Amino acid sequence: MRNLIIVAKHRYLLYALYLLAGGLLATPVQARSLVEQFPIAKSFFPAADRFGEFEGKPLAAPAYKGNKVIGYVFQTKDVTPIPAYSGKPVNLLVGLDTTGKITGIKVLEHHEPILLVGIPETALFQFADQYVGKSVTDHVKVGAGKRAGFVNVDAISGATVTVIVVNRTIMRSAYEVAVSRGIIKPTREEARPPARVRTDVFEPHDWKYLTGNGSVRHLLLTVPEVDQAFKGTAAETKPGAPKEPGICVELPAGKQCDVFIDLYYTYLNAPTIGRNLLGDSQYNWLMSQLKPNEHALAIMANGVYSFKGSGYVRGGIFDRIQVSQGEQTINFRDLDYNRIGGVEAKGAPEFKEAGIFIIRDKYHFNPGGEWSLSLLVHRATGPLSSVFTTFSGNYEIPPAFVEQPPPSPDITQSEEWPMWVSVWQERKFQIAVLVLGLSVLTLIMILQDWLVRHPRWVIYLRTGFLVYTLFVIGWYMLGQLSVVNVLTFINAVFKGFSWDTFLIDPSMFILWSFVAITLLLWGRGVFCGWLCPYGALQKLVNQLGQKLKVPQLTLPSLVHDRLWALKYVILLILFGISLGSMSSAERFAEVEPFKTAITLHFARQWPFVLYAGGLVVVSLFNCKFYCKYLCPLGAALAIPARLRLFDWLRRHKECGRPCQICANECEIQAIADTGEINANECHYCLDCQVTYWNDHKCPPMVDKRRRREKASRARVSVQWMEKELGTNAGLKETPAESDSEGGSKE
Repeated sequence: MRNLIIVAKHRYLLYALYLLAGGLLATPVQARSLVEQFPIAKSFFPAADRFGEFEGKPLAAPAYKGNKVIGYVFQTKDVTPIPAYSGKPVNLLVGLDTTGKITGIKVLEHHEPILLVGIPETALFQFADQYVGKSVTDHVKVGAGKRAGFVNVDAISGATVTVIVVNRTIMRSAYEVAVSRGIIKPTREEARPPARVRTDVFEPHDWKYLTGNGSVRHLLLTVPEVDQAFKGTAAETKPGAPKEPGICVELPAGKQCDVFIDLYYTYLNAPTIGRNLLGDSQYNWLMSQLKPNEHALAIMANGVYSFKGSGYVRGGIFDRIQVSQGEQTINFRDLDYNRIGGVEAKGAPEFKEAGIFIIRDKYHFNPGGEWSLSLLVHRATGPLSSVFTTFSGNYEIPPAFVEQPPPSPDITQSEEWPMWVSVWQERKFQIAVLVLGLSVLTLIMILQDWLVRHPRWVIYLRTGFLVYTLFVIGWYMLGQLSVVNVLTFINAVFKGFSWDTFLIDPSMFILWSFVAITLLLWGRGVFCGWLCPYGALQKLVNQLGQKLKVPQLTLPSLVHDRLWALKYVILLILFGISLGSMSSAERFAEVEPFKTAITLHFARQWPFVLYAGGLVVVSLFNCKFYCKYLCPLGAALAIPARLRLFDWLRRHKECGRPCQICANECEIQAIADTGEINANECHYCLDCQVTYWNDHKCPPMVDKRRRREKASRARVSVQWMEKELGTNAGLKETPAESDSEGGSKE
């Protein structure tokens, strides 16, 4: 018993020691210092001899020189985590001195697809570096065009949405840190409490009254004004260049022509404004959708320029409009937008596009304070580059409509008149060249039975069209279709289809429309064999290889028949990813080398160039290797192509039984040993049709020719014999006649 007691005591002692050790081990390890976490912070404040920890609200770490604070270091995700193009914030480390100047900046993290798999990350780093030396009180304007009171920074071509968000992230976070640490005082608007909308005030009024008393504001831009704004930039209108189109609109002062955009904007929560503009039912619905401290604006416009832009289609952000109040800039996403069913105010004009935009409660918007609407105008300077400038209009609600704070709505999308009209007008030449090329291809397809009897013509036509596809459709128009387009279309069908989404790019829309028609008539082969720029590049390289006598490697049928299924597996994987995240699907769709080889002209990081270029090199030895085995777009097109209405490719009953000439010559290996053409894999090169009609190569046609020649020889022989017999008969008749004559003489 005593031994048991001793053991028990020892056991409790062991437990006590274990708990003590556990407690010591559980003691938190001292956090790393700021400089250990971010060594670059030292370069933000070279004079600092130490840094504090991240503390306060918002979080920021002080930099000390002796006992004096000389600045602060903070991460923007801790201050203003604004979602960017990817839906996630860009996190930057920023140094701010006690005068309110930015002393250093470093991009720590981002998830932007275009900067992960397109534009090099260094472009974002260089963009951020421009903010060093800027003050938190500066009004920073991204893009071209000088504007009084603003400081310009250069944009990143092709990443407009990203730079707009990064600009706001840097400036807003620096401003909030400066205010919280007493470096600057908040603006008058931010210092006073927000106003409250007076929901009890309503008077019926018409459009003329609402625009006259400032409830609805007006921003009118003419084509000459826009030209002037781009003067001195890469997008400047050159002397002698075709004049940019404008429209004519009716204004109170009379008709105004050369209008670039005629835009109206207003605040909708106030009943006298919102109810008069939207009508009772639409206004009541809108107010029922608003959450506390949310606000609704209406933007309506006519003109050749659309305020909606296309950013919201690709990444959920409207990249042409912003609202600013005090030091904060408000950007809108696709979920912050709803259509206006119609402007009900008496005397209101018809608008081509009109929408409701929601300011969410996270912005702490003050409906009683002054705010401004900015319109970003873009101009392309090259296939992958553009310049933009900003035009703004101020707004202040009539004092009778507010007293304190408001509510706000939910969103979707739509518009009365499509924004794509001006884009199509700008690209008339491209559209004409594309339509002409597609018309030629249509004639080739329709007249194929006649053309294939002239093999040399087919070679010239096909090679010439492949050159057109690569250089014009691909590298000039950037008209490379992608499986991402297919996934986007499917998502749009399930989440709210809009034609405007697909009409934004005329080249892509026309190509997709043509491909949809040809899928029903001829199958996927017309696109894969004639209209795919990357496919054309591979085919032309293969033709060069054959000219140079490069040996051609053909995979055994057993291997080939299993490998071509890979592209369908890739398609299914991408489709599954897209159901969860389209941005993730876009990244994984880099299995397509199209962006590298065609869209970005091989101007990318070396792994992408190596991949895209390597597949082109492989095509020297094995024609269109990527198209046959890896292309998810080809797989996606093959599925609806099974519904094609006709089989235009001719076959003999002897094809494959026993003749194997076409099967052996098919570079795509789309002809089975039994003679059937696999329409899901065929690239419609027409080579087998040339052979089909070749009566010196195709055995059945050779037999027909021989029988024809034999019959022809037999006819010639009979005719000759008849002629000979006729001649001989004539010779014999003459002596007989002589005899008769002679007999008579006798």
